[in-house]
Amino acid sequence: MPSLFDPIQLGAIRSPSRILMAPMTRGRATREGVPTGLMIDYYAQRASAGLIITEGTGISREGLGWPFAPGLWTDEQVEAWKPVTGAVHAAGGQIVAQLWHMGRQVHSSVIGGQAVSSSATVTPGQVHTYDGKQDHEAARPLDIDEIPRLLNDYELATRNALAAGFDGVQIHGANGYLIDQFLRDNANFRDDIYGGSIENRVRLMRQVVERVASVAGVERTSIRLSPNGESQGVDDSNPTALFTTAAKVLDEIGIAFLELREPGSDGTFGRTDVPKLSPAIREVFSGPLVVNSDYTTVEQAQAVLDTGTADAIAFGRTFLANPDLPERLRIGAPLNQSNWKTWYSQEAEGYTDYPTLESVAAE
Repeated sequence: MPSLFDPIQLGAIRSPSRILMAPMTRGRATREGVPTGLMIDYYAQRASAGLIITEGTGISREGLGWPFAPGLWTDEQVEAWKPVTGAVHAAGGQIVAQLWHMGRQVHSSVIGGQAVSSSATVTPGQVHTYDGKQDHEAARPLDIDEIPRLLNDYELATRNALAAGFDGVQIHGANGYLIDQFLRDNANFRDDIYGGSIENRVRLMRQVVERVASVAGVERTSIRLSPNGESQGVDDSNPTALFTTAAKVLDEIGIAFLELREPGSDGTFGRTDVPKLSPAIREVFSGPLVVNSDYTTVEQAQAVLDTGTADAIAFGRTFLANPDLPERLRIGAPLNQSNWKTWYSQEAEGYTDYPTLESVAAE
């Protein structure tokens, strides 16, 4: 079986290791979704990842409701991303943009209108806004006549990502956001060609992937799914059938890789009752399969690679606090612990000031 430190081909991207940086929202852009100088340093510091997957990046104002998250629908955003990708490339790294539409997980005070979803539903709990946490609001169903406009938004964001210098794109189809809201049956109650049967519910995912791939190429297109039980109120009554069907579709399209957020080796989000679907998905998806959630050690990650059910590991919070994570894992060095209080602040503290082994040695 391959080592965590062996190279892997992810479509057109040759990753020098199987240690990927997972997408993580950090909230350091402007209110207009424009990347800032802090983000240049943050991503460049982590260029030793085999591949960086950016934080969720909005394809439109409608779809981006997280305060201070970046976007890719305006020329100003594209120009501000260019020094980020340039810095990563100058440091020897590779980076793809994660394309994000949050669906019902947005608040009208942030996007200036009502949220859209597969159906008229409400996410339980509260949502982050510029005015603090507020109760989620009811979303309206996305009209079938609006689907072409949505696909155009994905196409524009893909073109903008390539213009900004990204090496490819990843579609965010996980974590209870728009595509996940169409996929899973406790959020999708449609009676048209996008609802009902599993084949209908995966239709939007297929169309989005095909439209994105028509611009970026299948070899630079990937997607993230989350067959990990309930996520932000979204769940499914038959997840094995749903996600293996989705994986078959993605295999037919021939995407560069599929990333799965699923329970880690000791459970995820405090959940130990959710079965892993990666073995079943591995049987129907022949491309590179990447898994993510709560991996912190070489032993945890290598054990998954040794089973053959995954080809690479996407490290999240561990990368947040350890910009030189691959080297730390390689030599068994201690890991910095992240400060959760600064995960979504707009400051450098807890963002670009985590020490590297080299900086500690210099001191």
